[in-house]
Amino acid sequence: MVANDVIEISAVTAVKTFLAGFHALSDPLRLQVINLLREKELCVCELCQQLAVNQSKLSFHLKILKEAGLLESRQEGRWIYYRLNLSQFGVLEAYLANYHHSSPILTSHQDCD
Repeated sequence: MVANDVIEISAVTAVKTFLAGFHALSDPLRLQVINLLREKELCVCELCQQLAVNQSKLSFHLKILKEAGLLESRQEGRWIYYRLNLSQFGVLEAYLANYHHSSPILTSHQDCD
């Protein structure tokens, strides 16, 4: 019984991870943040400047990306620097790859009457 509970909890955790990741990727501004961070680590002030958004708005989006595990941060003095967490992108990529490599879905030819 314990093994089944662990598998069930693990599956629920995995689904929550995927949902959070794909939700985080569903916003155009968050995608812009990710594109900027592909090149190098940036502080909040640099992100605000390059995206032409205020810090309050950006902080909201950074929080979602960080909670989804897509970003990591470090503090240096008064500045917080953000970088991509590539391993979490790998988790989402592997999830999608399962659909790409699965067999085609068979259609049912039963009448719906």
